[in-house]
Amino acid sequence: MKRSLLLIALLCTAGLLKAQTITKDTAKSSTDSLMNTLSAPEKGEPVMATFKATRLILSQTTEIVKKKELNFLVIHRFGDIGGAAGGGKTLWGLDNSSDIYIGFEYGLTDNLNIDFGRSKFEQMLELGLKYNILHQKTDESAPVAITLIGKTGFKTYHTESTMFDNYVNRFSYLAQAVIARKFSSALSLQVSPMYLMNNVPYPFVVGNEKNIFALSAAGRLKFSKRMGLVIDYVHPFSNFRNNSVDPRFYDGLGVGIEIETGGHVFTINFTNAQAISEFNYINNTQSSWSKGQFRLGFTISRIFDFNKKHKSAY
Repeated sequence: MKRSLLLIALLCTAGLLKAQTITKDTAKSSTDSLMNTLSAPEKGEPVMATFKATRLILSQTTEIVKKKELNFLVIHRFGDIGGAAGGGKTLWGLDNSSDIYIGFEYGLTDNLNIDFGRSKFEQMLELGLKYNILHQKTDESAPVAITLIGKTGFKTYHTESTMFDNYVNRFSYLAQAVIARKFSSALSLQVSPMYLMNNVPYPFVVGNEKNIFALSAAGRLKFSKRMGLVIDYVHPFSNFRNNSVDPRFYDGLGVGIEIETGGHVFTINFTNAQAISEFNYINNTQSSWSKGQFRLGFTISRIFDFNKKHKSAY
């Protein structure tokens, strides 16, 4: 009888130990699965912050302002560092300003912005729409982000390089597609085909073209938590500009450092493009890097959030 009771007790103890082992293994497996789920990125989610700002040096990026957010932009270009117009007599360009731009970008929706700005160069007013039609996805179902831009430019006054015989000739138009990819947390690249249309040739030179197709390429390489190297290049496809001797035209090229400071994105850069607006620098960059005709510039971008229900991606 005692042996039977002892055998039953041993069997019960073994059963309890086995059940406890199974329960622990199952719990451990469930916990591991839960932790893996929490730590792994969700597939099919949009890639965030391909670039830290809506603009680099010359180009706009695929980034847009979220709904009910306002982006305030101040962009400044000083005078030539070297060349005939630079040197010590102008404190290497710091005494002069080739262009100043003040602009606003407002989020009508999370994918649609309306933009307005004014440039010192040619006294240009701009009004445009910027629409993000495709987001890059983490699962590679969408390998790139695509943003479309349409802008209208208006020259408010007569200038030395442009004369207007009627009101309509003051207008210019720009159609642009920006295609970008974030390859890693450190590297983002983009290309952007642009088509510029002027109602009169700009600048007003005999033989100049009214309409120009251009292609830009830009990138950002992050080298610290809040800083990155940016480079921006644009090439207009123009027989007139390729063969022109007086005036001589050049491709726009800019290099700089981008600094993120919480609510601000600050860019310090050097570029041979005098103008800030696409309406001006695409078809009228007459400064050469090789002649010292490049200048210091900076961009300040500040987001104001009027929608407290979400956090800005910037």
